[in-house]
Amino acid sequence: MLPRPLSALFLAALVVRSALAAEALILIHGNIHTGSAALPRAEAVLVQEGRIFSVGSSAEIARQAPAGARVIDLQGRTVVPGLTDAHVHLAGIGARELTFNLEGTSSLADLQTRLRERARQTPAGKWITGRGWIESKWVPAAFPTAAELDAAAPEHPVALKRADGHAIVVNSAALKLAGIDQATANPAGGEIVRDPRTGAATGMLVDAAKDLVERLIVAPDAAEISRALEAGAARELSLGWTQVHVAGVDLPELTVLRRLVAEERIKLRIYAAANGPGPAADELLTHGPGRVGDGRSFTSRTIKLYMDGALGSRGAALLEPYADYPGSGLLLHSEAELMPVLLAALRVGVQVETHAIGDRGNRLVLDLYERAFAAVPLARRGVREPRWRIEHAQILNAADIPRFAQLGVIASMQPSHAIGDLYFAPARLGAGRLTGAYAWRSLLDAHAVIAGGSDAPVERGEPMIEFYAAVTRRAPDGFSDANWHREQRVTRAEALRMFTLAPAFASFEEDERGSIEPGKVADFTVLSADLMTIPEAEILTTRCLMTLVGGEVVFDAK
Repeated sequence: MLPRPLSALFLAALVVRSALAAEALILIHGNIHTGSAALPRAEAVLVQEGRIFSVGSSAEIARQAPAGARVIDLQGRTVVPGLTDAHVHLAGIGARELTFNLEGTSSLADLQTRLRERARQTPAGKWITGRGWIESKWVPAAFPTAAELDAAAPEHPVALKRADGHAIVVNSAALKLAGIDQATANPAGGEIVRDPRTGAATGMLVDAAKDLVERLIVAPDAAEISRALEAGAARELSLGWTQVHVAGVDLPELTVLRRLVAEERIKLRIYAAANGPGPAADELLTHGPGRVGDGRSFTSRTIKLYMDGALGSRGAALLEPYADYPGSGLLLHSEAELMPVLLAALRVGVQVETHAIGDRGNRLVLDLYERAFAAVPLARRGVREPRWRIEHAQILNAADIPRFAQLGVIASMQPSHAIGDLYFAPARLGAGRLTGAYAWRSLLDAHAVIAGGSDAPVERGEPMIEFYAAVTRRAPDGFSDANWHREQRVTRAEALRMFTLAPAFASFEEDERGSIEPGKVADFTVLSADLMTIPEAEILTTRCLMTLVGGEVVFDAK
């Protein structure tokens, strides 16, 4: 159960304060799903100074509104609490929109065609980088190779990142520049995929092995980071997201993001996690949690750690070997590297979120969290209830599912991963492990909190796709089979909570956001259809018509 303290003191102050008419807004004649048990449905809302003053019928709200208040007549349209994406890579979204986007690549031939065209537009010898390909729906479903990239772009070094961000394929020119040959050893936490017959590098580099090439590519400067972040934020607002939890940023990006919010060039609310171990995490541990802007627009109080890789590139750490590969995945950090960060974070009140996808990766994170909690008693913690998170929690052993609630660990999950991965997860895992894959129902029944996200740009990042995936556990075309375990789907009310009140709880903001109630910030998403009642297939065609953050219309489809 998520606690929901009432903002009584704020309400008292708001009642006695004389609000200017220019600061008042009313939304009337709406179909409002409030997310509040006290008043689940309403027609209208009165907003004063960026916060919700009252909720009720259109007649009631019209009587309360000060003269000259702005009026938005919803004409029966649906309003939900401002949606939150609890796991996103904002600069990656912007970069996808601005650069070589390989999303939707339908085959190896399609990839080669796109690369060939990009090479024609790029001076010889200059790097070609891109992201978004995923081979699981290709025929055959095989990773591309350096030789296949050479056929399309022989005069450029090429590095194309898989959609999950945990692997890249590079061509022969890039392998040569990086000095990768048959004698090159796998780095810790990474794999140079090799031809089983010859031992030669195929061009696929997984997790830490990516660094062998990526360190040769010039990092974006502050101006490029700014453009990517602003483009990403604009797209998120247009989709109806009012806040995003940015899942891991390095210090340069964190600095730019903080500035853009302070300058109001980004109106999206940001809850940013600093990558760790490293300089960004060290800064947070030294200076403690921080906020920028109005105190609610930008928050930095979280460190992002990594335990394993991704399932698609076979980097997720499994308790037993892959069903279609001799290995059992990769561990990106050791206990010796992570435990000092965990202990320091507990002492200063910094939240921790850790990427874990495989069942072994998830068990190890739960074990580490449990040991850290035991080592730092409540009296020595900066925050008594730390609300630590596991990002993805995709493959779980049945014995570990109850531990989330027992330890107070939040499962930060992305429903669209299930309807994408379940095309290839049976081959990777075998039938037995699928019962603990993307186990939303089992986690909720065990009283865990699930904060819903999209992991964009790994996935499309559209809230209606995420909602649809959570409540149907079907592909967009309606496909599912026994391997998809539809018994793990959730109700529509639970799905809405996953993208509203649960992320608010995961960011320590449940008294500020997540439901439409007096005293909370006036963040709303206005939709073209009632996603709580329409046929399932129509969820995917529902669109955001308007996004309001703090009572300000920051996106209007008109």
